[in-house]
Amino acid sequence: MSPYLRKSMRTAVFFRQFCTLTTMAAEDMFLYWGSGSVPCWKAMLALEEKGFSGYKNKMISFDKKEEKSPEILKLNPRRQSTFKEKGTQLIPTDPNERALVLQRMHEAAANLMQKMLLDFLYEFFDTKEEDMDPNILAKKTETLKEELDRWDGYLGQTGAFLAGPNFTMADIYFFPFIGFGVRLGLSLDKFPNLKAYYERACARPSVKATWPPHWKENKPSMTPLAGRF
Repeated sequence: MSPYLRKSMRTAVFFRQFCTLTTMAAEDMFLYWGSGSVPCWKAMLALEEKGFSGYKNKMISFDKKEEKSPEILKLNPRRQSTFKEKGTQLIPTDPNERALVLQRMHEAAANLMQKMLLDFLYEFFDTKEEDMDPNILAKKTETLKEELDRWDGYLGQTGAFLAGPNFTMADIYFFPFIGFGVRLGLSLDKFPNLKAYYERACARPSVKATWPPHWKENKPSMTPLAGRF
């Protein structure tokens, strides 16, 4: 398993207090996070959408293995967090709308993560492309394209966001994967609904506020998705 994969698999967000967010103020929270981590980005987006801007925080270094430090593990050995309603309603109350949000959440966490990150991108962190089996790489590329086509189709049906006109928890689960893909060279030109969605989501204050700092400062060291589609 690649070092990057190990870091991502053990990455999580850590809250100093475990209670419902409806009873908490931003100044009562403390968030530990890592720049560019998809799991951390999800939590930060949720906090911004729920109106908890201004919370205390500390960026940890995965290179220094700070996510395994006694400071972190003492606070949250299971690495779990909870969210309740305040600000943007991320989980609809309507049963049908809620079902769609939950379905898209789990699809993103299972299918898109598997096909984009685990099967495709992480291969490049361990292996040079010239050392890969070209037939296997071609198959993985086609599988990923089919997955992106599926999401492009979903957005063609729902419009602005994954479950309809409103930004929901489904988008919080989904958008960081697309942002990470674009960072590593993914072109959305052949996925017009995804492209419009990406641009729309990028304009949200929550996304602007949580954009990974090192992405603003540095170009990616590799772009394995460039020119694939």
